[in-house]
Amino acid sequence: MRALTANDLKTRGVSAVEECLQHDDEVLISVRGNERYVVMTIETYNRLRKLELAAAVAEAKADYQAGRYNTDSVEEHVKRIADDL
Repeated sequence: MRALTANDLKTRGVSAVEECLQHDDEVLISVRGNERYVVMTIETYNRLRKLELAAAVAEAKADYQAGRYNTDSVEEHVKRIADDL
């Protein structure tokens, strides 16, 4: 992953990001020497979101199969959440 400083981004703008994205799917943006942001192509972003959704569905299925769910009413559910706070 290529790195780009915030100062480079400020002076060169989007063209600096586009240049980095020609070589990698992601660009690391550093601010005052600290890694702070990642810029990526929309294709990479959409792929990651799909993977995240697939993982959430798999986790929900595993919870259901293991019996880790509740059948409370809405009121009971809200009360349980409030009690946990």
